[in-house]
Amino acid sequence: MRKLMVAATQMACSDDIDDNIQRAEDLVRLAAEDGAQIILLQELFQTPYFCLEQRLDHFDLARPLADNQGVAHFRALAKQLGVVLPISYFERSGAAYYNSLAIIDADGALLWNYRKTHIPQALGYQEKFYFSPGDTGFRAIQTKFARIGCGICWDQWFPETARSLVLKGAELLLFPTAIGSEPLNATLDSSGHWQRTMQGHAAANIVPLVASNRIGTEAEGETSTTFYGSSFIADHTGEKIAETNKVDETYLTAKFDLDEIEAYRRAWGVFRDRRPEMYTALRTLDGQNIIER
Repeated sequence: MRKLMVAATQMACSDDIDDNIQRAEDLVRLAAEDGAQIILLQELFQTPYFCLEQRLDHFDLARPLADNQGVAHFRALAKQLGVVLPISYFERSGAAYYNSLAIIDADGALLWNYRKTHIPQALGYQEKFYFSPGDTGFRAIQTKFARIGCGICWDQWFPETARSLVLKGAELLLFPTAIGSEPLNATLDSSGHWQRTMQGHAAANIVPLVASNRIGTEAEGETSTTFYGSSFIADHTGEKIAETNKVDETYLTAKFDLDEIEAYRRAWGVFRDRRPEMYTALRTLDGQNIIER
């Protein structure tokens, strides 16, 4: 049996990068003390969610992977605690800017740098202004404890993301997130929709899933967003087995038997009965014209 304990975290973020990193470290340490081996922090936790509005000075927050303060800090912490940490950050690479995730193994080694594939654009979520579409594609990464597949926030709304990651061998899906109220519709609470979308990924692909979101109200200019937390962990049938509330800075954990889940996945036949030759519509935007690469 391959037993695995995972953790999700959630916190509010301020303008003080050092303080954000320290509070994230505190949550990681608490989760590790409880036995968590793979611990997920939320999207872009080193700063407030700067995509509320379009401001040129926010590009100054970006750093190359090798120079990112948070990545370096958590590489050292991962090694010290012996835990796996996917770390979200704002990456500058040459003239391009990406919403990226550095996947750090339990010995502090940098295993891979994922760049967010799907970039949203909406009032309060002005990411296309800041980020180029990711060029890395999807990959399952072998860590000390499990083969993990990671997306970032908007990636989680696309079933193609989760299916691609599991086809490539992911045994666990992880999605760091920043999502909350909608400036265009103050009455909309999408937290249930958000959770159910990812619960479906877990159920359809028969793998556990971890999602970490931020909390607190952030404002810039004329735009304000209240992030609704609700971080959760789903099992391989899509059932939520751990969940936070919408306001507390906290962490949550869950245990899985990866061998037992793998046997269940084999028996269910989902991947045996796939028909890739019938899915040509997925290579189009309009259902008709295939996009060649």
